[in-house]
Amino acid sequence: MSSIDLHLLFQRASEDVSVVFESAAALAVRHTHGAVEIVHLVSALAGHPQAAELIARAGGDAAACGGEARSALEQMTRGSAGAPSLSQPLVALLREAWLTATLRFGRDRVGVASLLLTMVSETEPRAILRRTVPSLLSLDAGLLEQAIRDEETAPTSGPVTSRPAPSGEDFLAEYATDLTQAARDGRVDDIVGRDAELRQMIDVLVRRRQNNPILVGEAGVGKTAIVEALALAIARGEVPGRLAQVSLHVLDLSLLQAGAGVKGEFERRLKGVVDQVAASETPVILFIDEAHTMVGAGGAAGQGDAANILKPALARGDLRTIAATTWSEYKKYFEKDPALSRRFQTVKVDEPDIERAIRMIRAVAPKFQDHHGVAIRDSAVRAAVELSARYLPERQLPDKAVSLIDTAGAAVSMSRETEPETLAARRSERRYLQDEIAALEAEPLTTGRDTRLEELHRDLARAEDEIARLGQDLDTQRALADEADAVLTEGGSDVMARLAEHEARLAEVAGEAPMVHRVVDAEAIAAVIARWTGIPAGRMLRSQIEAVTALPDRMKARVLGQDAAIDALCQSVSVSRAGLRDPRRPQGVFLMLGTSGIGKTETALALADELHGGSSALTVINMSEFKEEHKVSLLMGSPPGYVGYGEGGVLTEAVRRRPHGVLLLDEIDKAHEGVQEIFYQVFDKGVLRDGEGRDVDFRNVTILMTANSGTETLATLAEDPETMPEGDALVEALRPELDRRFKPAFLGRLEILPFLPLGKDVLAGIVDLQIDRIADRMRDSHGADLTVTPQARDALVDRAVAGDTGARAIEAMLGRQVLPRLADFFLASLLGGTSPSTVELGLDADGAFRVSSPDGDAQRRDPEPEAPRKVS
Repeated sequence: MSSIDLHLLFQRASEDVSVVFESAAALAVRHTHGAVEIVHLVSALAGHPQAAELIARAGGDAAACGGEARSALEQMTRGSAGAPSLSQPLVALLREAWLTATLRFGRDRVGVASLLLTMVSETEPRAILRRTVPSLLSLDAGLLEQAIRDEETAPTSGPVTSRPAPSGEDFLAEYATDLTQAARDGRVDDIVGRDAELRQMIDVLVRRRQNNPILVGEAGVGKTAIVEALALAIARGEVPGRLAQVSLHVLDLSLLQAGAGVKGEFERRLKGVVDQVAASETPVILFIDEAHTMVGAGGAAGQGDAANILKPALARGDLRTIAATTWSEYKKYFEKDPALSRRFQTVKVDEPDIERAIRMIRAVAPKFQDHHGVAIRDSAVRAAVELSARYLPERQLPDKAVSLIDTAGAAVSMSRETEPETLAARRSERRYLQDEIAALEAEPLTTGRDTRLEELHRDLARAEDEIARLGQDLDTQRALADEADAVLTEGGSDVMARLAEHEARLAEVAGEAPMVHRVVDAEAIAAVIARWTGIPAGRMLRSQIEAVTALPDRMKARVLGQDAAIDALCQSVSVSRAGLRDPRRPQGVFLMLGTSGIGKTETALALADELHGGSSALTVINMSEFKEEHKVSLLMGSPPGYVGYGEGGVLTEAVRRRPHGVLLLDEIDKAHEGVQEIFYQVFDKGVLRDGEGRDVDFRNVTILMTANSGTETLATLAEDPETMPEGDALVEALRPELDRRFKPAFLGRLEILPFLPLGKDVLAGIVDLQIDRIADRMRDSHGADLTVTPQARDALVDRAVAGDTGARAIEAMLGRQVLPRLADFFLASLLGGTSPSTVELGLDADGAFRVSSPDGDAQRRDPEPEAPRKVS
């Protein structure tokens, strides 16, 4: 029987029979069977309420039939990956049931009773049922015949209402959405800032040939929004005459595939859409989002996927289509199929710059304002774009800014009605403390129980005080917010002045962590990003001018002994932040020279923390791994045809994910000269093309490189501080050694920062910094303060001076000689049930470090002649 005959049979099937066949096909798919057999149909019949009732009326047991059918299904061969087809016995059963219903009983449709009667009457189905579901053969044929006669009679001539003929089925209405009508109804937001892309798309659509644009861009840049802008332009009559009457429909490929388990059903649906578009009196343009899903969609053994089905219509011009996909998917699916890619014209959709993104968000902000019922300040719009560009580099504008505005609007709306997160967290903490206290009080007296209870009661008292304070602050902030709302409602000539006064009072009370937001402003946006990234909101809102102005002092507080290099670095950063540097180049390109352990890596960490909000903005690539020239593909990504193509490069993918940050190329002098040459384009143009042909933007990246070249010259010059050259003279003194390792073209594109060897005073300051960090960790973990005797501090400094690795020697020494003793001391204290409030680090008679408690611990031996230094 042909597929057309099969389609006609299903169109003449009743609704119940259609549902049963779909359930049978789903069973075959679930069990990975290659074909839909009669036993699948019996299992589906047993689970269908009307069919089960009919089986019972005919003297059978639907539950028993279902159990036998399921047992038979478990014994069938599995492992088919494609869509199952209808088996020949099942097709013959449907055909005989149709003949029985029409010729014998004069029905116009195949019902469940006709199916059951054919099963128990015909030879081939009976033989199959005897092996698989024998209990079904007990059905009374006479009762089934009576059930067929009792069915309502419908005219044998005329249309079938339950299954309309193919020519009458509205495929577009079922599998597509009219976007033009949605635009006319006001259900599409206004789109701004994409005029160039919209015009380019219209130019492609009005062509005679190859009139199918495909929008290609990263996720979140607004590809779908451009199509919505076209729908708005059509609805408003702002398009050329040849597009004025066009209807733009969004095709849903997932709907086309849903329920199309029977072989040939997906092709029938998609062909129906294409034919209806071609025959439509009103010109129709289809929009297929995530167009790469066309490749392979609906495809199975012996079947074509959506892309192959659409190719002929696209080539003839019968079907005008707008597609959208990402660059990676375009290269993976479209470029590998030239017959498909040549039918589309690429329209590149780039991420908008800051100012254009602000205009986009400003246009849609009123929609979110109406939805959340809160005012959205223009400062919030600008902050959403600027802060998201800086702190959410893994996502694209304008999508991430829209998410910020939407989330902040919801948070502001909720803050007026619900308990803030900080107060809820304190209440939860109080409940946990109360639960632990109750559990300990119910236990018998054990070692450390009373001490732990005392700690818990102290923590509970602090939590109660904090809850009371936060509750009072919340009431105050809500009262001030209500007063500001009342001022706005009252109006008057001085309303803005009075409103500003009330908002200033609210901001003063709230501080950097407000619990109530009256409007969506820059602080509300920063609070959302703080929750997403963990970066304090106050640091985000610090203006770039303030950040750059305070940068030298902040950097020098972290990187000791390198004031000249820090000053040169900060001056270059100031030039970039002032907008005076060539906009095509990166924010800065620096080569840091010096031996290991003198602060080069710490400089990169400090710069990322101060300018970009945290060390997560620092990307480190060890260039010593690229000593061979052929390894350049690891940085840029493999070209087409090579292993690793499509996976991206170490360098290009890192910058693509974090386009605003600091890039540290460690030990650049150990990389092959051919590897160094790829950075010429980066340093000059701020762009690098990866192995897949995509341009990666380096213009918002500060590039730092480290090298050990020139360290001997620096050490020799530093021996006599009085005669040591400074500034450009020092760089020129290092030039001969640098020229032996780097090409002049490479050195001419960067700024050289010499890092000097560290003296004893600088190492002493680094020792103090490292001890302060250990003290902070002790205070957080054990609630104890750390004091260091002068002798212990001097010993640490002397041993650091004796080492050759600078600050790294201090960190290694503390890790080997101090931290293990502190760990042993605290573990012993925990075992003994004590918790010292102060811990002292000193030296014993042998010069080894010792840890003791000045509160009376017996481990302390000799009195110290000088007072110990308490670490703050």
